[in-house]
Amino acid sequence: MALASTRPEGVTVEVKIGVQNVAREIVVDASGTEEEIEAAVHTALEGKPLVLTDTKGRRVLVPGGALGYVEVGEPSRGRVGFGV
Repeated sequence: MALASTRPEGVTVEVKIGVQNVAREIVVDASGTEEEIEAAVHTALEGKPLVLTDTKGRRVLVPGGALGYVEVGEPSRGRVGFGV
């Protein structure tokens, strides 16, 4: 029996990751809640890699020891169409 998900469909969170000794930041539109992303960051700070999945199912892995900062944005709904 499958359990129903309480996560609203189509909601993403923009995550900006600063890596030590790298000039550019990594920006990921991650699927998951703010709490799940925060838990993943806390795990990474214990020495494990930070693993996030984007909206297309691709995984981004960053070594925990290389994290400079992580900025978690507000959740937003996916956009449809050509307008901004």
